[in-house]
Amino acid sequence: MYQFSYSEIMEDGVADAKERERQVLNRSIDLLARARDAGRYGKDAIEALFYTRRVWIRFVEDLRQPDNQLGDELRANLISIAIWILKECDRIRKRQSDNYQGIIDVTTIIRDGLQ
Repeated sequence: MYQFSYSEIMEDGVADAKERERQVLNRSIDLLARARDAGRYGKDAIEALFYTRRVWIRFVEDLRQPDNQLGDELRANLISIAIWILKECDRIRKRQSDNYQGIIDVTTIIRDGLQ
């Protein structure tokens, strides 16, 4: 029978969570790139924006939790980034912008920062 320390289990849990976050962000990036490459507002754009909005809304919900272990400044910065992404998604949805690349770039930076 295997016995693991609490810290080992917690490290694995955090590592697994970060990997899931990376996967979610990769999916968002892929969908946004497909929508950007389509060159028009259509099914790909709707799917990309819907998915990306859900991801960032969920991140904000998590960041607002009092038991979130990130520092206050980092949490505030990530919430600010999320708000910007959500606004850009809304602008694209309203066809006031086609700034898929901006969202892709910022999301890529966030994804690459997950360690």
